Amino acid sequence: MKQGLRSGLSALALAACSLWSLPAHALFEDDEARKAILDLRARLNQVEEARRKDADQVQEQMAPLRRSLLDLNAQIEALRGEVARLRGQNEQLARDLSETQRRLSDQSQSLETRLRPLEPQKVVVDGREFMAAPDEKSQYEAAMAAVRRGEFAEAAAALTAFQKRYPSSGYADSTRFWLGNALYGKRDYKEAIATFKAFVSGNPAHPRAAEALLAQANCQIELKEVKGARRTLEDLIKAYPGTEAAQAAKERLATLR
Repeated sequence: MKQGLRSGLSALALAACSLWSLPAHALFEDDEARKAILDLRARLNQVEEARRKDADQVQEQMAPLRRSLLDLNAQIEALRGEVARLRGQNEQLARDLSETQRRLSDQSQSLETRLRPLEPQKVVVDGREFMAAPDEKSQYEAAMAAVRRGEFAEAAAALTAFQKRYPSSGYADSTRFWLGNALYGKRDYKEAIATFKAFVSGNPAHPRAAEALLAQANCQIELKEVKGARRTLEDLIKAYPGTEAAQAAKERLATLR
């Protein structure tokens, strides 16, 4: 359609140039010339009107496109705002997550610190390594402290209570040995002898077995059981030769009558 308008305008322009090139007296005296001018003007008006209609039509066609572009720009701006909002939320969530992880780590460390004193601990007694609960360890150490102070009655009571409370404890052999010594210290020789015998029979390979036999012989000597003491010393020398207890047993045998 635009191509037709351009062609019509070109033709009219050529016609107008042809008419304007005629002499003036011939132009105005010739009715046909005047008619041609009028026709040309009418055609120009028609072309102008057609051009105006085409322009209006183009504007009408462009209006929806402009509205679509405006809507699209609005949507883009809205999306940009939403992306910015979501980015801000993500950053806040990341900060919250980091803070939560830090708090959990602090709480975990605090809990471990509180629970650590309640957990079993590795201990070594008389060359033997085992795990002991905190209460178990503290009760044994309290009883041993009484032994070291020479408070034998208190020590014997504490060690006896420990045996009842922890019959399968890793301290069992050591408890029995020191209970025998506490009983010896409080001059309860018969109970001491029974305790030492149980200790040696229960664990003859214990590092303190030879000491237990020597202490047993001492209890027998205190009770004037010379024959029993001699037999115990002889068993000690035979079972544990080369130990300090065996050397002491030999010296003790030499003094027995």
